[in-house]
Amino acid sequence: MPTTPTLTPSAAERVRSACAHAETSVLALPGIDPTPTTVHHLRRCGDAVIAVPTGSVAAALVANHGPAGAAAVLELTDHAPLPLREPVRALVWLRGVVRAVPETAQRALAGAVAEEYPHPQLLDVGHGATLLRLVVGTAVVADATGAESVPAEQVRTAAPDPFCQLEAAWLQHLDADHPDILAQLARKLPPRLRTGDVHPLAIDRYGLTLRVEGHDGDHDVRLPFSAPVDDVESLSRAVRTLAGCPFLNGLRHG
Repeated sequence: MPTTPTLTPSAAERVRSACAHAETSVLALPGIDPTPTTVHHLRRCGDAVIAVPTGSVAAALVANHGPAGAAAVLELTDHAPLPLREPVRALVWLRGVVRAVPETAQRALAGAVAEEYPHPQLLDVGHGATLLRLVVGTAVVADATGAESVPAEQVRTAAPDPFCQLEAAWLQHLDADHPDILAQLARKLPPRLRTGDVHPLAIDRYGLTLRVEGHDGDHDVRLPFSAPVDDVESLSRAVRTLAGCPFLNGLRHG
């Protein structure tokens, strides 16, 4: 018998994508206030590398724990790329053991992170910023679909959605330039939600999520594609087909 295609990202993929989108994160260690990070990156190997101020209590506390490290939680916040009433799309908590990175290895690790994630504040490492490495034991992702715990091995083997880096520009383009497509998509909403303000909240290879800002609160509705898509052309075609407008320009941008 033919199998039914997967129509939602796995929890591990949601963790990876939310971490890639997250603009802010804080490191929580026992006994001190949470410390905002200047860099956070969940590496392909499954460890998270974070940068904290060199003179911070967090940096000193982790250094004092030595090679064994300290129990810690990294909280990352994924904000929608549109000015919504409730901007937070997802939260991720990475729980594990955080360890100091030897001073002699700081720049080399910064360079390795830059190959995957060229964040400008990596240039501050060794000049006011210190890298720490979080060995992830478990991850929890919370979004409109609920909260789910994910073992470290599943996070390690997962990848972000293939359209992750383009998503923000596409959502902004769809919201600003294609009221026709949004109006068609809104027709797929339950009747009670069609009077609210409709905005695109998220898009991935499996479908599109709409945020409806109504008088009774916010509602997120996922509209799945008929099958997963793998490239820009098929994604644009899937959105147009979902909207019932196969001859419109969809997400083509520019």
